[in-house]
Amino acid sequence: MIPEDLKYTAEHEWVRTPGESEASVRIGITDYAQDQLGDIVYLQLPDEGSEVEAGSSIGELESTKSVSELYAPIQGTVVKTNAAAEQSPEVINSDPYGAGWLIEIRPSDPPAVDGLLDAATYRSQVESG
Repeated sequence: MIPEDLKYTAEHEWVRTPGESEASVRIGITDYAQDQLGDIVYLQLPDEGSEVEAGSSIGELESTKSVSELYAPIQGTVVKTNAAAEQSPEVINSDPYGAGWLIEIRPSDPPAVDGLLDAATYRSQVESG
């Protein structure tokens, strides 16, 4: 499942515009990513208020199979984290595009979101392996 209304990264994050916080975007990992990881048992997210650079590591997802880095798809300020997902990371497996969202960032360059992958491009990347 790859929702058409989101933007994506090559690292399997999704970006929804707008987020719930003012001038923010909501970020999570894709269904493909959670499926590849397996059962997610631990989640570490950046602190609210922290500045993140596009492409930089901003957290960790630990599953029964491996530990994976979480990368910032855009540059900006973390304005909200999903405390419920940190407490119960299995929600990322069951609802990666809904309750399993991870963070909200207020982009320092909002048009940068438009430069991310659209659903069709992301789908072809995943299907080509």
